[in-house]
Amino acid sequence: MKNNRRLFLKKLGATTGAAALTPSVFANESIQKEFLGRKGEMRSDQPIRLALIGAGIMGTEDTNTALRHDNVSLVAVCDLYDGRLESAKQKWGDHLFLTKDHKEILKRSDVDAVIIGTPDSWHKQISIDALKAGKHVYCEKPMVHSVKEGAEVIEAWKNSGKIMMVGSQGLSSLGNEKAKELLAEGAIGDIVYAEGFWARMSPEGAWQYNVPEDGNEQTVDWKRYISNTTDREWDPMRFFRWRNYLDYGTGMSGDLFVHLFSSLHFITNSRGPSKVSSMGGLRYWKDGREVPDVLLGMFDYPESPEHPGFNLSLRCNFVDGTSGTTYLRIVGTKGSMDVKWEEVVLKLNSNAESDDPFMKEQAKLRTASGEEDRAKILPPRETVYAAERSWKGAHYDHFGNWFRAIRTGGTVVEDPVFGFRAAAPALLCNDSYFQDRFIQWDPVNMKLI
Repeated sequence: MKNNRRLFLKKLGATTGAAALTPSVFANESIQKEFLGRKGEMRSDQPIRLALIGAGIMGTEDTNTALRHDNVSLVAVCDLYDGRLESAKQKWGDHLFLTKDHKEILKRSDVDAVIIGTPDSWHKQISIDALKAGKHVYCEKPMVHSVKEGAEVIEAWKNSGKIMMVGSQGLSSLGNEKAKELLAEGAIGDIVYAEGFWARMSPEGAWQYNVPEDGNEQTVDWKRYISNTTDREWDPMRFFRWRNYLDYGTGMSGDLFVHLFSSLHFITNSRGPSKVSSMGGLRYWKDGREVPDVLLGMFDYPESPEHPGFNLSLRCNFVDGTSGTTYLRIVGTKGSMDVKWEEVVLKLNSNAESDDPFMKEQAKLRTASGEEDRAKILPPRETVYAAERSWKGAHYDHFGNWFRAIRTGGTVVEDPVFGFRAAAPALLCNDSYFQDRFIQWDPVNMKLI
């Protein structure tokens, strides 16, 4: 028996991509824990010179993360507010070329790739302009401001020969990758239902961003900002708190649901839902915003070659005591997985057959020898897969994926086709809410029905 166990452990250690199981796995406990790690990074002597277009909160976070990688430098920054341009120079150096016109960035021969961290209303045009100018593109999610814009970006990308990555960084997380592996192995059986939840409590998390005292028409290029949407008089709220307004942002679903769609589609290989519905309301943030602060979405995923038919429920609110808790739960015929970027909790139904190959083999041996089946130590019913402390995070790895593809001519985990298939149901969730109706979507051909 001991030799059989030793052989099993040896095989397990040779095949798993995670660290060894803790000793408690064979104890009479209900939970086991496994640590997830990442292999070493690919190093390259090929430099990548970046420009940032949109130096707000996420653009700054993206740039700081990108610059943690070897042989990556920042050469230029574009923003419509003087204060952000000055701040960029203080953070990243006096050498930067600074401008309020993104086309000046794209003319520069010393720019290899751009990070687009603008309001959603500018994602499509700047992405297309950058691709046509021969630049690689990292565009924050959602990839587009409306469903009708998706085909244009995809076409520009395919014609460019450049690498475009959409910025739902959770796709490069250890948690999502482990969940994908577990689902493919049949750990929870066939998927039947999924649900996602996202909550934020702080004012800034609910888009109550700071409005600087010097934010005015002299320091902001307001005319350029609104040039592709409704003409309005200067309004600092619409510039500095743009996510609250439909002309520039995409609401809770475009900001947060899109992460959950991205993770779900990555784990299941799904192309998306065929039916979309939502409801919600403006319950707390009575600050003039045009979008709800509580949103519920329901989605029907048809049977496809990639997966059985299942239903998805998403929830989001901006007044919640969980202080930002987020998760995606995938439920199957044998159990469920709670998926976070840094952790997966696998829970098996009490009547589910164990997938432990050692336990299965021992049962066969007992049956063959005619032994009477007797009481035994049951395998764990819950397994926690957690990222090692040394992991640098999903955001870091997402940029690593982009840089690797640029240097090798490879592919990325979230190209424009994937990015649009995640953005479309999020944007249609808004349409369902404001139009008060079900919306039919063709996830294969990426078209409204």
